[in-house]
Amino acid sequence: MSGLRGMSDADVWEFAESDDLWLFDKLILSKKLGYKCGPAGVAPTENGKYIVRPCVNYRMMSAGVFELFINAGQDVIPNGFFWCEIFNGRHLSFDYHWGEQVLAVEGIKDGYRRFVYWKKVNDVFQLPPFLENITKKYEWLNVEVINDKIIEVHLRYNDDFANHNGNIVVPIWRGEKIDKTKEFYSSPCGDRVGFYVIK
Repeated sequence: MSGLRGMSDADVWEFAESDDLWLFDKLILSKKLGYKCGPAGVAPTENGKYIVRPCVNYRMMSAGVFELFINAGQDVIPNGFFWCEIFNGRHLSFDYHWGEQVLAVEGIKDGYRRFVYWKKVNDVFQLPPFLENITKKYEWLNVEVINDKIIEVHLRYNDDFANHNGNIVVPIWRGEKIDKTKEFYSSPCGDRVGFYVIK
């Protein structure tokens, strides 16, 4: 994948077919996958802790996420957000080129939100049939999962591993001093400015 130009979800907006834009709506994706979920205006039927996220966020798909204990029947989340059951386990990202898996990486988190590093792994993920059909229409597909549960889909590749030959990337956040003795890969996203690349 070395040599690919950077691609964001905003770039995809220019060429994705309108009938396929539901892929970027994490509520619709969650409902299609059979998860316990609902939008603002639809309350859970069971007490519990839920993940709350914006339905659509093109700037950074994980931005705005938080956990919330919601009592059954309580409609308490903000407009434009949805609640969903929480999944625990390994956070993996898979790239497919015309339907063939070409990359698998695992994100290691510090607590819940920020990633400490991403590393290449040998895991294989079988796409559900409705995504296999999408791979026939688009050159690239990226799928993020927690264990075997899909949480996000992108019609692009994982740019974090596209333009270098490293096996591990360590995020550098805004305000952190960049160590010039290390290989640095610029990849701005939210408050992340790029990565140190480790072979």
